[in-house]
Parts: sequence; C-alpha cells; structure tokens
Amino acid sequence: MSKKVIQFMDTSFRDGFQSVFGARVLTDDFMPAVKATVEAGITNIEAGGGARFQSLFFYCGESAFDMMDRFRREVGPNVALQTLARGINVVALSQCPRDIIDLHAKMFKKHGMTTIRNFDALNDVRNLEYSGERIAAHGLNHQVVVSMMELPPGCSGAHTPEFYMDRLKQILDAGIPFHSICFKDASGTSNPRKVYETLKGARKIVPEGTILWFHTHDTAGLGISQNMAAIEGGADGVDLAKSPVSGGTCQPDILSMMHAMKGTDYTLDLDYEKVLKAMDAFEEAMKDYFFPPEAKMVSPLVTLSPMPGGALTANTMMMRDTGTLHHYPAVIKEMSEVVARGGFGTSVTPVSQFYFQQAYLNVTQGKWKKINPQYGNMVLGYFGRTPVPPDPEIVKIASEQLGKPVFTDNPLDILEPGIPKATKVLQDNNLPVNDENIFIIASCEQKGLDFLLGKAVTNIRKISDKPAEKKAADKKAAAPAPAPMGPRSYTITVNNRPYNVVVAEGGAIQAAPAAAAPAPAPAKAEAGGPTTSVDAPTPGNIVKVLVEVGAIVAKDQPLVVMEAMKMESEVKAPCAGKILEIHVSNGETVQASDPLFTIG
Repeated sequence: MSKKVIQFMDTSFRDGFQSVFGARVLTDDFMPAVKATVEAGITNIEAGGGARFQSLFFYCGESAFDMMDRFRREVGPNVALQTLARGINVVALSQCPRDIIDLHAKMFKKHGMTTIRNFDALNDVRNLEYSGERIAAHGLNHQVVVSMMELPPGCSGAHTPEFYMDRLKQILDAGIPFHSICFKDASGTSNPRKVYETLKGARKIVPEGTILWFHTHDTAGLGISQNMAAIEGGADGVDLAKSPVSGGTCQPDILSMMHAMKGTDYTLDLDYEKVLKAMDAFEEAMKDYFFPPEAKMVSPLVTLSPMPGGALTANTMMMRDTGTLHHYPAVIKEMSEVVARGGFGTSVTPVSQFYFQQAYLNVTQGKWKKINPQYGNMVLGYFGRTPVPPDPEIVKIASEQLGKPVFTDNPLDILEPGIPKATKVLQDNNLPVNDENIFIIASCEQKGLDFLLGKAVTNIRKISDKPAEKKAADKKAAAPAPAPMGPRSYTITVNNRPYNVVVAEGGAIQAAPAAAAPAPAPAKAEAGGPTTSVDAPTPGNIVKVLVEVGAIVAKDQPLVVMEAMKMESEVKAPCAGKILEIHVSNGETVQASDPLFTIG
C-alpha cells in the first residue's frame, strides 16, 4: 500500500526567526539559505507576517515589503509563500480598522505572497469574518485558524475537542471563504490525544477534500508526538523547521519528523541528503547570531502556564535589556492564574503578551494591584468575546482602574478609518503618500514613521558585535602602555545611577554610589495644588515622549509611547493638568514604577 504524502511548510525563515531571535534577522544574511531550501525540493515556505513584519522596521532597519519581494525573486514563481495574520490585528499588535485590513491583503498579494494564515487568539469568529473575506477577495489563499492550547490545572469550559468543533462549525456557518483550515497551538501544550480527537472530529465536519493543517511548537517537548497525533487524526499537513532554529521554541525538525514516520503509513517524500545540504547552508547563515539558551530548551512548565514559543524569547530578550530576567521563573508561574481568570483566550500573540505583562505586574507590584491596560481591555471585551466569561472580580478591578465599562459589541465598529490618519502623518512629514507607506504608518505607528524618516535604529544580536567596553579593552591592550599616573577619580553612570570611582596608583579600583545631584526645583503646581506622578507601568524602552514641559494635558491624553515585552503602548495622563517635569527621554530604558512625568 502506498504511503500518504504529508504536506509541510518550512517555517524556518519566519516562525523560526521569531521563536529564536525575537524576529531580528537581516535579509542579506539568510537569503542564501532560502536558495538552498528550494534546491532541496521544499516548495512551501513561511516568508513573513506576524512579528516578522514589524520587526523589520523596528529592529532591522529594513522594509518588510522589500524582504517579501526578495523572497519571491529568490524562490521563483512556483514556490508557495505564506504569511501570518492576527485577524483584525493583521500584522499589528493593536486592532486595525476595515480599510487597513483590506490594505493588508492588497499589499501582501502585491508583494508576492500566496497564502495568509489568519487566526484570532480569542477564537471569536467575528474577528475572522472581514479579514478572511478581504484575503480571498484579493486573490490570496485564506488558511483560517482555530487556536489551541492546554488550560492550566483545575480549569475547564474551553479548549477541548468539543470546544474546537463548535468554533469550526461557527466558521463554516459564517460562510468565511477559505482554502484550508489550520489548528494552531502556539504554546505546544495541547496533549497529543486531544490533538488526535480534534483533527478526527474536524475531518468528519468539513466538506470532502478540505485541507486540514496542524501547527505547534516544541517548547514542551511534545511537537513530534502532537504532529503524529494530528496526522493520524486526518491532518494533511504540518509545520516543520530546519536546524539551527528547529526544536525548542520553534517547530519540530524536518529530519526528526522524517525519522518518526519510518514504519508508518506516512511520508514527507523528501531526500534527506538534500535536506542536510539546506540545513548546512542555514547553519552557516546563522552562525554569527546569538542564540538565547532558552530557545533551544524543553520547558515543561509551559504545560502548566502556556507561553508560546514565538513570544518566549521575545520576552526573555526584552527582560535581558531591562535587567529583569531574574523575574522570569516567577512570571511564568504566575501566568497560570492570569490565564485562568482572564477568560481562556488562547496564549498566542497578542493575548500571550497580555498574559505575560499582567503576570509580570502581579509578580512585581502585587497580585492585581495594577491592571495592564491591554489585559484589562481584553477582559472588558474590547478585543472581542473571550471563550468563557472572565472572573467577575478581575472584570470589576479592570473597569475601575481603566475607567471603562464592559463592551459587548463588534470591536471593528468602534475603530475609525486608518487610511486618512496615516495619510495625514505622511503629509505632515513630507513623505510620499502611497499604499506601502500608509500601511507602514498604520501598523507600525511611531517606529514606522522613524523608519520612513531614516531614523530607524538597528538592534540585531550578533556574536561579532562586541560590547563597547570589550572593544575599548581590546583597543587599550593594543596601545602602548601609558606612563604611570597618580590616583584618579571619576563619576560614571550605570543604569541612570551615578557612581564615584577612584583608581589608585597601583590600579586598585574603588566605587561607591554618588550623592544625588540636587534636582532642579520643579515648577510649582497651579494655585499651590497637589502634584501627580505618572510612573512606568512595566519595564521597557521609551519610544517617544509626546509632550513638553509646560504643556497643558487632558485626562487620558497620551504622554509617551513605551515598548515593553514585544508590544508598544501609550502611557496616558491619569488627570488633567500641566506637565511640570519630564523624567525620561527617547531611547531610555525604565523599570516598573520609575517616574515618567510630574503633573500639577
């Protein structure tokens, strides 16, 4: 009996980059590996979307549209190129209005993509209807998604085979056009039996000939067994990757999957020697990139606190930047409660970031003392319906802290058109008004504007990029020895804190915190009234300060854009008043509760 040939998509150059490098990879570095992949006979490749859209503008100083064009030229006209979209968020981390959702599909078709995989983290089918319709309308294949994960211990009411069948029936009943259906487990936590039952049940529901796909990550060490369960349940295709990004937080390896299929009724129909050549080319291309150790590890705890592979390294790399990586184990543990009380939205971008940020606040600020705005908006219904109602106590806390009521209508109906707003930004900055630039502004906001203005800052972690102090040490070692000197004293600043450093004649060094310089006297509050401190809600980086000292601001007016744990968000004025002091500047790193502004 002939074996069933299982289709697969090579995710190395999109999900692999996101899951291992936080999506920060330069196009010139990996294109030779793309060529070798096609030469190995691989004809379905993930080429962009998801975090690999914004990251090109945010960290790589490149256009994602140019990258997609390079992909198409490299692979030729016949290779399928797929991207990832987040329902009404498309490739942004915030919701997009209808005109931007339409423009997303139009632009990705123009720039050579074949298929868009389209998911909603809440499994709210309303969030898939319009986005799916526009993907199909622009001539792309629409792969509609049911999002999966395992619930924390003691939780029930969603994320069972029956729950997924209900969502699948809703998709079919809604008449959403699709080319294939994917069951996506971004955290790699669904137990294999559940995967089998889900795919088996789906095969009975869908029309004959429907292509069923399964996607997972190997973070918990379950990837191969999940894939085999999906295939035995009726899946036609799975996602796989190549070394050095395969396994761990990414997808299972192609060669490992071929090995697991030996002696079964299934095959990938590949020449392993050609795959080895492609793997060698890819490892050569990535040899200068820093691999976070957690990206290659099995993390059993995620089965209890689902953290998707694509977000895990983005979070840990951000925590490295902010000096808070020591909190990571406690945050992962706390995620269990945050998921359990938040309505069971699937732990995949952007909801996984809401979970992580809220868990971080619970660890560092005290349980539920501070509600992350995005997590709060989710439990209040502003992103759509969660699979089950969130904990009423958390809803009440969120409503009080955010000053917002519960929302039950369609999220798309409260979003203003995005094209006019983006057009005005381009015009105000004397930039060309075209579809690409409009979409860049709409989806990437301030960092998109910085890119178009030539102000993008590249932040790629490579081994050869030595820290400044190491370069200085190398330079000093190569220079002639200086003449002996007497004791010297200096003041240096580390993480915004001054230190007095004394170097004795023999080279001994003593350092002590410096006395704080007297702060300039703040402007007096109007009529001698009280002042209000606006503090950082999470650790992160200051993207852009939006006000000046002396400005009169209204309650809820945005004051600063912060980037924290893969997401940008605005910090808003808690009250009306006058900006008396600004304590931060663009590009600065802050910790949770650091003062940002003083309002009087």
